[in-house]
Order: sequence, then C-alpha cells, then structure tokens
Amino acid sequence: MAPKPKREDHINLVSFRTTLEEKYLAYALSTITARSLPDVRDGLKPVHRRLLYAMLQLKLDPKSGYKKCARVVGDVIGKYHPHGDVAVYEAMVRLAQTFAVRYTLVEGQGNFGSVDGDNPAAMRYTEARLTEVAMALLNGIDEDTVNFRATYDGEDSEPIVLPAAFPNLLANGSEGIAVGMATSIPPHNAGELCDALLYLIERPDCKVKNLVTRVSGPDFPTGGVIVESAENILAAYETGRGGIRIRAKWEKEELSHGMYQIIVSEIPYQVQKGKLVEDIAEKFKEKKLQLLGNIRDESAEDIRIVLEPKNRSVDPEMLMESLFKVTELETRFNMNLNVLDAKGAPRVMNLQEILQSFLDHRMEVLSRRTHFRLGKIAHRLEVLGGLLIAYLNLDEVIRIIRKEDEPKPIMMKKWKLTDVQVEAILNMRLRNLRKLEEFEIRGEHDALSKEQKELNSLLKSEEKRWLRIGDEIKDIKARFGGKTALGKRRTQFAEAPAGMEIDIEAFVEKEPITILCSKMGWMRAVKGHQLDLSDIKHKEGDEEQFQLQGQTTDKLLLFSTDGRFYTLPCDKIPRGKGFGEPVRLMIDMENDADIADMCIYVEGSTLLVASSVGKGFIVDAADVVAQTRGGKQILNVPEGHKAVRCAPVGGDHVAVIGDNRKLLIFPITQIPPMKKGAGVILQKYKDGGLADVKVFTLKEGLSWALGGKTRTETALKDWLGNRADAGRLPPQGFPRTNRFS
Repeated sequence: MAPKPKREDHINLVSFRTTLEEKYLAYALSTITARSLPDVRDGLKPVHRRLLYAMLQLKLDPKSGYKKCARVVGDVIGKYHPHGDVAVYEAMVRLAQTFAVRYTLVEGQGNFGSVDGDNPAAMRYTEARLTEVAMALLNGIDEDTVNFRATYDGEDSEPIVLPAAFPNLLANGSEGIAVGMATSIPPHNAGELCDALLYLIERPDCKVKNLVTRVSGPDFPTGGVIVESAENILAAYETGRGGIRIRAKWEKEELSHGMYQIIVSEIPYQVQKGKLVEDIAEKFKEKKLQLLGNIRDESAEDIRIVLEPKNRSVDPEMLMESLFKVTELETRFNMNLNVLDAKGAPRVMNLQEILQSFLDHRMEVLSRRTHFRLGKIAHRLEVLGGLLIAYLNLDEVIRIIRKEDEPKPIMMKKWKLTDVQVEAILNMRLRNLRKLEEFEIRGEHDALSKEQKELNSLLKSEEKRWLRIGDEIKDIKARFGGKTALGKRRTQFAEAPAGMEIDIEAFVEKEPITILCSKMGWMRAVKGHQLDLSDIKHKEGDEEQFQLQGQTTDKLLLFSTDGRFYTLPCDKIPRGKGFGEPVRLMIDMENDADIADMCIYVEGSTLLVASSVGKGFIVDAADVVAQTRGGKQILNVPEGHKAVRCAPVGGDHVAVIGDNRKLLIFPITQIPPMKKGAGVILQKYKDGGLADVKVFTLKEGLSWALGGKTRTETALKDWLGNRADAGRLPPQGFPRTNRFS
C-alpha cells in the first residue's frame, strides 16, 4: 500500500471571492494601462509605440529602403510585445492606411487593404518603413529625452513614451475599449493644433472656447462634412465627451433633358464603401428609399458613388435627407477624450488639458535633451583641453611616451590632467600632430564653449525654453500644416438644412399586413387581411398567440411581462412563408421576460396597462413609444408577478376578471392617467391574481370569444361595482380560460 502524501505546511487557505476580485482588478488595470488607452503625451498605445521603436532599430527611416512586414512583426513580438503576430500586424496595417489614419506613421508598399473593407495581403508579401511624422515622434529618443524600461524578458529595453515632437494624440486620434471604460478620440488637423499650442504657450490660462477658435473641429482622413452645431462642438471639447455628426460630401451633376444625378465623393469616417453601397441598394430594394431611382458605384482610386433620383421632380436636398436618415451616409462619432495622463492614471480630459499635457511633455523633453547635450559638451571640452595641453608640450609628451614604461600617471601628475584627457592624448593618431589640427581644436573648443553658455542660459530661463518649444511647433506646422498637401484640411463644416425633417414612414409603401406571433416568440407578417391562416405552420411544440391586422406604415407596440414597452416599425417585421424570426433578435428584451400583449400604435389613443397583482393605470400611447431597442419601462411589476395586458381604451367601462373567476365592471373614470408607475388597485383577490382586462361601452354590452364565435352580454347590472371591489362569478358560458379573447 502506497504511503499517504504528507500535507504541505506552506499551503494557505484564501477566500475565493477576494482572490478573484484581486486578480480581476489586476487584469482590468493591465487592460487599461497596457492595451486600450493611449498616453496623452505621444498619443500611442504600447503596441504602436513598440512597432515604431522596432522599425527605428531596423533603420527603416523614410530615406532607407523597405523591409518585409514579417521581419518587423517578428522583431516586435520577439523583443518587445509578446502577443499574437496577427494582432501586431493588424495594428501595423492600420498605421499605414491613409483612409484610417490622418497622418500615417507607417509607409506601406503592397496591399494594405482598402476603404471598401478589403483585407490586406499577408505580412510576408507587404513591406514598410517609417514616415516623416513617425520620425518626428521618435526624434531625440537617443538623447536621454524619455525613460526606458526592461522588456518582458529582461534582455533589452524599450521606451515608456516617445519624445513626440508631433501632437499625435489629437492629430491621429485613437479608439479602444478597456474594462469599464473606453476611449474615442477623433483625428484633427495638425496645423490647427499647432496654432492652438502656440496660443496656449502665450496664454496658459486661456479657456477652451479660445482654443476652439483655432481647432475648429475634427479633420477626418476620409473628408466628409461635419453638420454639428458650434455650441455642441464647444461643449464636447469642454467636457471631453460629445457627439459629432458627419455626412458624406455630395454634389449635383446636371444631365440632359432636365435630369440630374448625385455624386458622392467623400464618405463618413470608418464607413466601408462596399458595405455602404450594399446597404443603400438593399434598402432601395426594400422600398425604404422612395425618392431614389438607382445607385451605382463608379469609384476607382477616388470615391464616386452615383445616386439617381426617381424622377426629375425630386428635390436633391430632399433625396439626400432621406438617405442621411436611414443609411451610413450620415454617422455620429461619439467623442470620449479618455486618456492616460503623465502618471499613467486614466481620466477624461478637455481640449485645454490635453494640449497642456503635450506642452508639459515637450518641456521635459527639452530639459532632458539640454542636460544630455551639456554632458556631451562637457566631456568633449575636457578632451579638447587635454589635447591643447599636449600641443603646447608636444616634445615633452613624445619623450614621456617613448621613455617611460607608465606614461599615464606621469602625464597626469606633470600637467594635472584627468584620466579622460590622458586617454585621449595616448589614443591620438600621429597624423593629428600637424599644426592645422591645433587650430581646428581651438575653434571647436570656442564653439562648444559658446554653445555650453547658451544651453546653460536656456536651462535658467523658462521663457527661453517656451520660445524654443514654440519654434519647434512652428517647424512642425511648416512641415505638416495646412500649406502642405498632407496637412490641408479635408473635413469641411456645414449646417444641416433647417425645416427639412423627413418622415421616413412617408416613403414606406402602404399595404395591409397581418402580424402573427407565436407563444415561443417567433414573429412574421403576411400580406393582406381576411386571410385563411389555417395552413400557417409553427415549430414543433409552438402555436399561435397573437394575430393583428395593420399596415406597413404602422408601429407595433410590444408589451413584455416585466412592464416594458418596445416599438417595432411594421415594415421591418420579416415576411415570408417560414416561421419568421425570434422577436428577441428585433428588440433587447430581458431573458426572463416574455411578450404579454401587443397592439398597433394609434396616434392620440390611450392604453390601459395591468399587472397580475391586480393593479393598473391609463397611459397615453405616445408615452409608451420607445426610440431604442432597449424599450421603455412603463408599468412597475412587483417581484413574483408579471404584466398581463395593454388594452386599448375605447369605451366607458372596464371589465376585470381574476384567476378566481370573479368578474368586476366599473367606470373607466375611476382609473387615473399616469406616465409610469405601479398603478392603482383594479380588483381585489384573496387567491390568484388578475387574468384579463377589457375596456368596452356599457350600452353595447360585454363581448367575449367562445368556440370560434363571439357572445355579447348586455345584462351586466349584477357585476357593476367600483374599482378595487372583489366582483362575482361571470355569466354562464364565460370561457374557462378566464380570457375575453
């Protein structure tokens, strides 16, 4: 028998919850700081910074030749970034895409994808090198301008941040999703950013509104037209959060016989042209673009999407407004200026804080570079001083070297030289002993002494350092500003046409449909009314639950068992002979909720909503219409109960029946109107809850379905009462399901 293993004394019992929280927090912090959020100083994430540094180490500057991307990716993942090669290559490709990055940091050769959404070629086929913008970010990295840290294996070092002479964060923007936070920074015009930086240097206490007069708004690589108001743009830059509406750039092209066509030459940022054209064509087939006659893509190197109107009488502005409403010819860029500050802490900054952080970084880089240069000058001056002494005592120096076994200590003692100076003298070549070399050394010594004095003066004066930073920013503006082909503003500004709100429903062809929804939540629409639905099939174990007649121009109101209303345009309900589609794919309904009721929205109407607890209220139908897939919470339902009905109000009395088969009828005036809440008591129960409710006209009688027929009872005096009464058993023949329909 094998001996029992001994218990290890060093095993510590820990709380699983505490450990999980600690590990998840560490993971979240790692995701935020080392993957998703850019640094406010150089605007880069670690993978991009490592890519540029690896390419610099490979000497892939703009004046050199290209190297295979596979070589670059291999160096990055082997030395600096221990992640998948696919992710690294995708990051590299994006830095080279002119339609994705405003100022590309990588110059690619080969297939790097297209605005149509085409994938790039494999990394073994493509080549790359750095651009001038990337070199501006790296300039001075070998002059002790930034801190370095050990790489993941400890065999090398990498920069924590780049010197960044170029305002990359705002110029190229950034996007990322971390744990519990995200960033979304649009690209801007570098020339405008330089103007704002120069203004901020002169007026450090200026407001964001003063900077926005220079940075007018984002400048996207794909151009387009910003139609957001100046007030909203200012608010976004002041708070660090906001939305920017972008539209495609278009123009009217005249044709013969009074016809015309629309030419779209620029599309919104991050919209794939191929998918955009397919989406427009699909909506055109679905008759959701009633003013459009045809669409075709004539793009080559430049974008040229041709839109033909349905007829010559269609107003081009109206046509484009209808397209902007339902297609990605208009998009919204949600700006979130969430970045890592100089200390590595994530926070949302406004425009002034981001620009000031960049200037503070440039000040630190300038100071460190100046100290580095002063150290180099001091060392060289020390060497030159020793060489000059050697020239003045050349014969004695030669004698000591020839005669003495240890000339170094003798020379140090005789002329009070340092170790560095003696080493320089001993390492001097014989051909440098000519007289001309002495003159050159004296000239170099004087020049370095002058430079040393200037640099010391620079360090002592903050004003001079800001002037130097201003000169560097002016140089960046001259190289990449608005007067260059690269820096010319691409995105223009305009105002959305006023008074041209397009009702998209007006463009939907109106036709009668019958809406069917099964108990398992499969929904479909069948063309026409008064149909024979006996051949309608359902999935095994499923059956019909709701059947409504409406028009394709109507809105369908869905009432879930958790008291939430959802809205579906009837023209978007799937057609066909199949089972339809699950309603959960059309709306974001909670997993533990089901469809309790549904009805067609009628403008100006009211609804009676009720829960199984026996409470309810009247609400305007307009107040329950939801604008999003998430719906709108209207009826508050206690735990353990559910919403039951949303009955259209079309009468003067309410009939309520409970699970206990007690029927109560009372005037509808006893139910108050509300916008949301739990409601008032409709009927009291000892056992069970509310089964069904109906609004009807007392004189016309109460009707209910019975065996495929409808029965109407007009003698209802025995069931009349007040709200919150218990009621009594219903008339003979009332369905055992306790439902009116």
